[in-house]
Amino acid sequence: MALPALKAQLNNFVQSLFDEGMLDGQFSQIQALKDESNPDFIVEVITTFCNDAERIISELTKHMSQQNVEFSNLESYVHQLKGSSSSIGAQRMKNACADLQQAFDDKNKGRCLQALNIITCQYFLLRAKFETLVQLEKRILSIEANQTT
Repeated sequence: MALPALKAQLNNFVQSLFDEGMLDGQFSQIQALKDESNPDFIVEVITTFCNDAERIISELTKHMSQQNVEFSNLESYVHQLKGSSSSIGAQRMKNACADLQQAFDDKNKGRCLQALNIITCQYFLLRAKFETLVQLEKRILSIEANQTT
């Protein structure tokens, strides 16, 4: 596929993520930071976000499965996940984290489990979309690299 067509496909795909409410304007700001000195920037940011999110969701799941949940110990995890979701522009993830944070504040284990389930589902949906985005980015970078050599 020609480079202009791939770039158009990527732009249309990202726009669809905005239209679905998965991403917000913060993601556009991240895209704007990509330049020739760091062409892999978006791929690196997405990879870091996904690795961190999976680690945090795993920790939250582990702690929430215990008989007596120490809500105060989980506050930092949900804060980290909400912050990284906000930083990358993952709108639905950020909103789901806010719901989990409220459930933690209320010390309501049932609502926490429900909110954590929503976060997990939103994360896997977002990760699948990000995988497509990363594949498109890598194809574009590969073509661009071959054109400069």
